[in-house]
Amino acid sequence: MFVYKTKGVCATEIHIDVENSIIKNVNFVRGCAGNLIALSTLVNGMNIDEAIDKLKGIECGTKGTSCPDQLSKALDEYKKLV
Repeated sequence: MFVYKTKGVCATEIHIDVENSIIKNVNFVRGCAGNLIALSTLVNGMNIDEAIDKLKGIECGTKGTSCPDQLSKALDEYKKLV
């Protein structure tokens, strides 16, 4: 399991399981439960690169980031390690 510490959002961490470049499981610690469960469900089974492309740059209000954007950053970091 890869753990990513988020920046600028309500969720404090993202826990990610990946197998052969396919996202198997995503769990957010804290944050807006309903939205984050939906986001996790939508990306499960998705290729890492596809998820990054779809989520990168999504903003929440004036924060300059969002939980989906933070997930794309987490996946980018994961890719650098494998």
